[in-house]
Amino acid sequence: MLDGVSLDQLRTFIAAVEEGSFSAAARKLRRAQSVVSDLVSNLESQIGVPLFDRSGRYPKLTQAGAILLADARNVVSGVDALKSRAKGMAAGLEPELSAVIDVCFPIQAITEAAKEFRHLFPQTPLRLYVEALGGVCQPILDGRASLGVIGTLPLIPPSFASEKIASVEFRLVASREHPLAEFSGVIPKAELARHVQLVLTDRSDLTAGREFGVLSPLTWRLADLFAKQAFLLNGLGWGGMPLHAVEKDIADGRLVSLQVEDIPPDGLFLPMSAIYPVSAPPGPAGRWLIERLKQCGKLAPQRANDDPIHIAEQCRMASAL
Repeated sequence: MLDGVSLDQLRTFIAAVEEGSFSAAARKLRRAQSVVSDLVSNLESQIGVPLFDRSGRYPKLTQAGAILLADARNVVSGVDALKSRAKGMAAGLEPELSAVIDVCFPIQAITEAAKEFRHLFPQTPLRLYVEALGGVCQPILDGRASLGVIGTLPLIPPSFASEKIASVEFRLVASREHPLAEFSGVIPKAELARHVQLVLTDRSDLTAGREFGVLSPLTWRLADLFAKQAFLLNGLGWGGMPLHAVEKDIADGRLVSLQVEDIPPDGLFLPMSAIYPVSAPPGPAGRWLIERLKQCGKLAPQRANDDPIHIAEQCRMASAL
């Protein structure tokens, strides 16, 4: 009987759980309540396990139902992924490629890729957005972009697929006139807390109520990375910047690298990933761009403590520093 279990039954079962009742699931699925009830009942009969306790006003998941719910979701997700992959393989060239790039990703890498893109896909217009933090995800969620490059992995919605591209090196810096620049030795975090930290923020709701890499109660927030750089150069605070953006400022002495307690002396490394909806994988042009950025992105050197927990902590710290 298990061979007769259908995707329709599984999707209906999941909808009934998520909506809280058969009637609400029927409204969501735009089907009669009796049809929803019959599909779930037939599923229970086929698998030989009651999924809901119907003794109350609303159906309540049984213990077995709660366990099998995860399996049902995995089956449906797997089929959706198969369909998406097949769709991507069969898709023709995109009429336009829209991408959103994390502001911390090296612009030189984007420029190099764009030069080649122009020659390989002359009939495909390229539209690029540059955003920070959750702002990278928002245009994709809104349908304004088909893929993105993001550096804050905890913000990636579960409906997105992700592929590692590169890692960007971050440094904590301050102006040479800033009091922290005169500190001798490793700077304690307690000392950092006495000074204004310049923090990168964004215009989306995805980061509402969440803090990334904030080490000082005194913060100024800027939604533009280059405004943050200008504020740093003018001694208005300290903060983290991608090394590629401030390397010349450090070399010329305008900014000073800060050695901070519990921060590796060679800086932090923020993983960068390509993201796109599982239900809408990139076509040929988008796939080419992702693979090209993997080649020209600056990869961080492998280090002995690059275990998953350490990498996740570095990602959290570097996200907005």
